[in-house]
Amino acid sequence: MSDNEHKPDSQNETHFDTSDETQVRGSRATEGFYGRRNGKPLRPHQRFLREDLLPQLKLDLSQPAPQDMRTLFMAPVEKVRLEIGFGGGEHLIHEATRKPEAGFIGVEPFVNGMAKMLGAQDANPLANLRLFDDDATLVLDWLPDACLDGIDLFYPDPWHKKKHWKRRFVSEKNLTRFARVLKPGALFRFASDIESYVNWTLQHCHDHGAFEWTAQNAADWHTPYEAWPGTRYEAKAFREGRTAAYLTFIRR
Repeated sequence: MSDNEHKPDSQNETHFDTSDETQVRGSRATEGFYGRRNGKPLRPHQRFLREDLLPQLKLDLSQPAPQDMRTLFMAPVEKVRLEIGFGGGEHLIHEATRKPEAGFIGVEPFVNGMAKMLGAQDANPLANLRLFDDDATLVLDWLPDACLDGIDLFYPDPWHKKKHWKRRFVSEKNLTRFARVLKPGALFRFASDIESYVNWTLQHCHDHGAFEWTAQNAADWHTPYEAWPGTRYEAKAFREGRTAAYLTFIRR
């Protein structure tokens, strides 16, 4: 998850579940990259949308993934992108609206973030959008090889304490997952206001070998992405004096 109102301040990590790294959910042990799943109780209409609309939009991982991922969407699309941890869905909705020719898969395990997304979909349906409300690694392992045109990971949980760094989503194992599902030349985009996580991501991508950082100068990682709408969490970070880095890596 990312960009949610439950994201902790850098000096306050009590919001996170600090149980063992793996958690059992369904038939598979998830890998503990996110903290709590629930925030404040959902309103009746939000609960209705979760029970009625989400099953219509949710990926069915019990069935084999189609070899042509474009067939997942009700609208004709030319390419498919994945956003991991979309928070309240502001960026995902913005991108899916301005690029109707692309299909978007959004993953968000935080119940209240998904509720906001479902409310937006109920009000203004997007036919080029599919959702998933659990661990993103489940989706990554389900996808066929070289099927995605891009992966976005914006303001992921920073896991400030060193003992929790193993929970950071950027890891050798997950970069290998990214490398498998991304087409050659596809982009992995990462944004964060946490300097240690930015450096962590640069080092891990460099060491992995399947990704090349595209920056030519400092302006490249200080400048937001094209048509970047900003996010609520990013605005909060700016108010608190933190700056953001916008990293782009190309799949070799």
